[in-house]
Amino acid sequence: MTLLSVVLPIYRVQGYLRQCLDSLLTQSFEDFEIVAVDDCSPDHSADILAEYAARDPRVRVVTSPVNGGLGPARNLGLAHAAGEYVWFLDSDDWLATGALAAVAARLRATDADLLIVGWDRVHWDGPVQAGTARKLLSGAPRVFTVEEWPQALNVLHVAWNRVIRRELLEVLGIGFAAGWYEDVSFTFPLLLAAPRVSVLPRTCVHYRQRRTGAITRTVGERHFEVFEHWETALDLCHKYGRPDDEVRGLLFRRMLWHLMRVMRHETRVPPGSRRRFFARMTEIYHHHLPPAGFPSPGGLEGLRYRLIARGDYRAFRVSDGLLRLAGRAREAVRPPWLRAKRRARQLAGYLYYRFHLLFPVDRSLALYAAYWYRGVACNPAAIAAKAAELVPQVHAVWVVGPSRVRAVPPGVDYVVAGSRPYYRAMARAGYLVNNVNWPNLTVKRRGATHVMTHHGTPLKMMGMDQLDHRGAVADTDFAGQMRRADRWDFSITANAHTTIAWERAYPCSYETLEVGYPRNDRLATATAADAAAARARLGIDPGRRVVLYMPTHREWLPKGSQVLDVERLSEALGPETTLLVRAHYFHVPAGRQGRPPTGGRRILDVSGHGVVEDLYLAADVLVTDYSSAMFDYAVLDRPVVIFAPDWPVYREVRGVYFDLPAAPPGPVATEFSQLAAIFRDGDFAAERRAVFRSRFCYLDDGGAAERVVRRIFPSR
Repeated sequence: MTLLSVVLPIYRVQGYLRQCLDSLLTQSFEDFEIVAVDDCSPDHSADILAEYAARDPRVRVVTSPVNGGLGPARNLGLAHAAGEYVWFLDSDDWLATGALAAVAARLRATDADLLIVGWDRVHWDGPVQAGTARKLLSGAPRVFTVEEWPQALNVLHVAWNRVIRRELLEVLGIGFAAGWYEDVSFTFPLLLAAPRVSVLPRTCVHYRQRRTGAITRTVGERHFEVFEHWETALDLCHKYGRPDDEVRGLLFRRMLWHLMRVMRHETRVPPGSRRRFFARMTEIYHHHLPPAGFPSPGGLEGLRYRLIARGDYRAFRVSDGLLRLAGRAREAVRPPWLRAKRRARQLAGYLYYRFHLLFPVDRSLALYAAYWYRGVACNPAAIAAKAAELVPQVHAVWVVGPSRVRAVPPGVDYVVAGSRPYYRAMARAGYLVNNVNWPNLTVKRRGATHVMTHHGTPLKMMGMDQLDHRGAVADTDFAGQMRRADRWDFSITANAHTTIAWERAYPCSYETLEVGYPRNDRLATATAADAAAARARLGIDPGRRVVLYMPTHREWLPKGSQVLDVERLSEALGPETTLLVRAHYFHVPAGRQGRPPTGGRRILDVSGHGVVEDLYLAADVLVTDYSSAMFDYAVLDRPVVIFAPDWPVYREVRGVYFDLPAAPPGPVATEFSQLAAIFRDGDFAAERRAVFRSRFCYLDDGGAAERVVRRIFPSR
């Protein structure tokens, strides 16, 4: 018999599921199975499960016929489990290295029916908080019952920190109830019923503190379900455990502690329902108060218990409010615009912006921007063009930097960043569409729609995923990044890979539009005539082979550093090839945007060319390293060559979402001689490109911009 069955309920965890599964499947201990229960998850979790199940027989997938919630999903997994022990792990958490081996050793050494393991809390913004129960667990006997060591009642009452003998669950008939707080009515009765309990103080579970998406961080009336689960828990504890006075008193106090925690949490019980919640607390207090009483603590917590007993909500609220006020006073900081040294003009602009926030939102005005005001480009440009066709009643205005004004196409309305019209438009616009974030001062107004289009399919890690790769992080204010992302109403993604990456990188409450990138519509519908016209605009003679070289930015290299000698590459390509060289936009000086290509017949510097799609259409082959250009260019189904001389460094320093050399869009070279040989031999690995396109380009059918416009903007 398999020693351990790990039951994983799966629902909306696409951003975290791979990390969870990898943490299990890479453990040194192998005598376990994973029973993954797909609870009708509406995201890409099922595809991820299928991928893992196909390559590892230890992963079994069970699909629930309906979405029943966490409790029923765990019960379904338990029904399919075959292990001697079962572990109900949450699929957005992950295991520490060596956890399974340590658990197995402890189970064998103690023959425990219930094993409580240690954990730490990994907060969304990086800090790791050592398991609060580590010190408590370290003081536990080797094997015990709850009457022998009642302090076990103070351990966090969740299912994921307990490994349970499956036979015990079958004999008792204990399972999970439906609804929120289902752990309460499961863990406490089980703890009192278990004849042999042991603990493992070491950290086994990394408990993810999600910024968004957790049920217990959702404001609503369903938090009242906690009362039903506590009523059930107390009844079952008396049925299975027959607790003595000490255990009954400690269990009662734990219940009050938990109920207060639920009520006081800002993201749980709605403010208007807290008086009613408090009344239910008073009711359950008097109904279940043990005859021998309970060990009420001193200080503020003891005072709160007495106020609950008296039903004095007003006094409870006053005491709670004073405590919160003191805490907020300690945490108070000056507004962001006062923390930095601002020039008088910037202060005047800020005040002008705040003034215009007093006026109504103008739903007939759409404000567009791209690449930190570098010009009319990328996904926002494609959306603006389609919106002009489908919703002409919405007026489009672009934000451009002072040095980019000359590059604005004729007929395009614009405001200059930092000007009064800019602040007025920012304050009044009903639609704000950008491929990067708007400034910190921007207020997300009720009635205004913010659209984040992004500007590439990610290979390198972004957002919160950069916490583990700080060596390449330019913006270390992760909390600020998330505040800016909180303004998004919509996040546009090009494929499932991007959707999953953004969910973990930007854990905010936006709606994902997985529709393809609008900027690639032009590539998806391009003809031979379009390619010829693009070459003509660049001054390239017909009949010449065109190779486009687009390297990415490397944060750790000095500005202007060259990874590839383009002169040497041009020589290797031969006299009949024109090499287009486009530097990353971070390296293009202000004012160069919109300038014509420079150079000779063999090498053209197109770094200042404003429309990158022209370059894609003109090129026969793309040479890049880790740039997101590879994903866009692959839409054309033309050869892509990866030149990756520093892949190990890039992977470790910058962090990546997948192993590019293992799944590239074409041949990979790590040395110049290999790169030259690829062009000499003409083998561009079409089969690799086909697989790459099926993974990343399947939505690029020419209709992405229209799908976005019809979802975001009002119909006529």
